[in-house]
Amino acid sequence: MKLTEMKQILTAGQIHLTKSLGQNFLHDHNQLGRIVDAAQVQDNDQVLEIGPGLGPLTKFLLDAGAKVFAIEKDRRLYEFLREHLGDNPKLRLLHADALKHLREQPTDWSEWKLVANLPYSVASTVLVELAKSQSCPSRLVATLQIEVAQRLMASAAHGDYGILTLLMQVRYEAGEWFKIPASCFFPVPDVDSACVVFVRRKTPLLGRSQSLIFEKIVKRGFSQRRKMLMKLLKQDWPAEVLERVFQELGLSPTIRAERVTLEQFVQLTQALDS
Repeated sequence: MKLTEMKQILTAGQIHLTKSLGQNFLHDHNQLGRIVDAAQVQDNDQVLEIGPGLGPLTKFLLDAGAKVFAIEKDRRLYEFLREHLGDNPKLRLLHADALKHLREQPTDWSEWKLVANLPYSVASTVLVELAKSQSCPSRLVATLQIEVAQRLMASAAHGDYGILTLLMQVRYEAGEWFKIPASCFFPVPDVDSACVVFVRRKTPLLGRSQSLIFEKIVKRGFSQRRKMLMKLLKQDWPAEVLERVFQELGLSPTIRAERVTLEQFVQLTQALDS
């Protein structure tokens, strides 16, 4: 779908896009192809797409042989997709709030891939929601604001490192990512975007119950970034327990959360769960 065609469709349908829904549609065919390649889509792969818009990525996914479940919140766009792509037997369309659907309709996503140009307003929340699910997708390929992408891919001691980084990377290994210029979207957003790739870890770093403890530790640790991690964790664990565990793990009692690696947070979780 070329940009001129996209504009004609929106004008003819009197569809006015809204910033609140994060409606910036990717129209550049080269970038769409790169996204599908990054997803390593094979024939009959099950793909979840959130926010398909006018369906340019949907069409690429279908052409690659994927079975696509596309969730669109905007009724006008859902009707357009149903009219123009609805007869494809490999496409299932749902008019719904994707985040609400994910939370209220537990699904085994373990054999699925997420491939989506995510609405900016909910991108990080959607990714974390999927990552935290017991049966999370095997691969996440998402286009989002470049600032969010940098936070997702960050490492310890980097300014972008934080809660979002850790909640994603505890379940997924960060793969490649590439920048997508703002000019590749319509309407043109105020910021550049990036496509990120996450591959589910073959062996989980933590069990289900420990994942909840991990999240508690991480959120507490970054609740006040300039404070020492041990001091913050004393709100939830006895001081003598923390002092012993930090010493066993070789963690300085004055270390801040931003300098604690993923592996060290995992070890801390396991130690405090014992």
